[in-house]
Amino acid sequence: MLTWESMTGRFAFPTQVRFGPGVLRTAASEAAALGKRALIVTDRGVRAAGIADEVVRELQRAGLEAAVFDGVEPNPTVGNVVEGLQAYQEAVADLIVAVGGGSPLDAAKGIRLLVNHEAPLERYDAAEGGRNVVHPLPPMIAVPTTAGTGSEVSRSAVIENPATGRKIILFAGNLIPSMAVCDPLLTLRMPAWLTAATGADALTHAIEAYVARGFHPVADAIALQGVRYGFRHLRTAVREPDDVEARSWMMLASMMGAIAFQKGLGACHSMAHAISAVHGLHHGTANALCLPAVVRYNGAGDAATAERLRDLGRAAGAPAGEDAGHWFHAELEALFSDIGMPADLAAAGIDAPDLARLVAGACADGCHPDNPRPMGAGEFEQLFREIA
Repeated sequence: MLTWESMTGRFAFPTQVRFGPGVLRTAASEAAALGKRALIVTDRGVRAAGIADEVVRELQRAGLEAAVFDGVEPNPTVGNVVEGLQAYQEAVADLIVAVGGGSPLDAAKGIRLLVNHEAPLERYDAAEGGRNVVHPLPPMIAVPTTAGTGSEVSRSAVIENPATGRKIILFAGNLIPSMAVCDPLLTLRMPAWLTAATGADALTHAIEAYVARGFHPVADAIALQGVRYGFRHLRTAVREPDDVEARSWMMLASMMGAIAFQKGLGACHSMAHAISAVHGLHHGTANALCLPAVVRYNGAGDAATAERLRDLGRAAGAPAGEDAGHWFHAELEALFSDIGMPADLAAAGIDAPDLARLVAGACADGCHPDNPRPMGAGEFEQLFREIA
C-alpha cells in the first residue's frame, strides 16, 4: 500500500496527437514542417489494402517526396530494421512515416534509432540499453491502422532477433514519435480477428499498467479510463466493423493503454513475448491467452493488488453488490471468449509447447520485474502449464 514516503516519481507525457475520423487529410500538411523526403515504413498487408498509398498521396499533396518500404513482418525482426535503414539511406530521407499496426511502427522506431546510432540493436535493449540512445533521431510520424499496441505514443518497441529467439525491447524517451495521426477511419479495414487481437492487447496494456509496481497516479488514472473504454466498445468493434464510434473509442483505449504502460507492465507481457518468439503467435492473441491466468495469480497476492483488481472491475462495469475483483476476472474471460480469442495454447494451434524455451524466454524478458507478485522460473512454468 502506498504511503507518503513512497509517493515520489518522475512523470512524462507523450507526443503531439492528431485524433479524429478523417484527420489524416488535415494532418498530412503538418509533415512539411518535419521533413521533405519521407520513407513510408509499412507491411505488405497495409499496402495491399491501399492505406500506404493513401498516405503517400496525402504527403505528396502537401509537397513532400515519399518512398515506400513494405518489408516489415508480423513480428518485426532485426533484419527488417536493417533493410529499412538501407531503404531510408537510398531514399535520402529526412523523415519516417510509419503506417500500420504495432509491427511497422516498432520497426520504424528501430530504423530511426540506427540512423544515428551504431548497430547492433541489442545495445539498446530494455531500460539499461535506453541509456545508450544519446544522439538526435530523425523525426517520425506514426499513423496507426489498428487499435492495440498504442506504439504511436509509446517510448518502446519490440524487435525479434531470430538468431537468439528473443525479443529486443527498445525503451527510451526519445523513441516517442514526433507526431501521431490517429484516424479511426483507417481501422475500418481491419478483419474481425485482428480487431479482437489488437483490442485484447490494448486492454492488457491498461490492466497490467494499473497493477504494476511503482508510483504513477497519472498513468493509473489513464489506465482505468482505457479499461472502461475497452470493456464498453471492444465487442461492438469486433461484431460491427463499420461502427465508427466503437472504432474511435477503441483507438483511444489503445492510445491510453500505451500512455499508461510507461509506468510498467508485468508477467503477461513476458509470457506473451516468449510465446510469440518461440511459436510465432500474434502478440495480442498471446496476451489474451495469458492475461486471465496472470490476473488470477496476481489476485492471490497482497491486499493492495486485490484492491487494484477491484478498481479494474468497477471501471469495467461491475454491478453494485458484486465482488468487483472476482467479477472482473470472470468478465475478462467472457469478453475474450466472445471476441473469439483462444482459451489455451492448443486452441491457438500450439499442441506441443516448448515449455523450457517459453520459461527461459519469459524469465529473460524485461517486463515481469514490474509485476506486483515476484516471478521466477517456477511461477512461469506453473502459468504456462495452466494455459497449455
